[in-house]
Amino acid sequence: MNSVTVVESLGGVNGYFLHFLAAALLVALFCVIYVRITPYPEFKLIAQGKVAPAVSFAGALLGFAISLASAIAHSVSLLDMLVWAAVALLVQLLVFLVLRLIFADLSRAIAGDMLAPAILLGALSLAAGIVNAACMTY
Repeated sequence: MNSVTVVESLGGVNGYFLHFLAAALLVALFCVIYVRITPYPEFKLIAQGKVAPAVSFAGALLGFAISLASAIAHSVSLLDMLVWAAVALLVQLLVFLVLRLIFADLSRAIAGDMLAPAILLGALSLAAGIVNAACMTY
């Protein structure tokens, strides 16, 4: 039987905090970049009680977070994790930009609180995040 002491178990706590802090900063960075590329003010609209911007933003955020979690779990170093986190961020931005090209009124519809386009964007962002995360298991 392998007896591991509490001190030995806590040996990785520095790496944990370093990755957790980096992940928190990356999530904040993602939020800042994402709301800047969208032509409507998500947080203002959400504060007004509009559901569509919350749904689309939540899907993008969850898609990024799932990919980020995979990057953390499968990276070999902090730098490796940061590189793959950047890939995850780019994938989420590309999902929005491609859908915006396909659906010309996407941004206006979401800003106008139309739920169907927001659900589509949120679901595709989440799907892209899940697939992206799976691809990071190299």
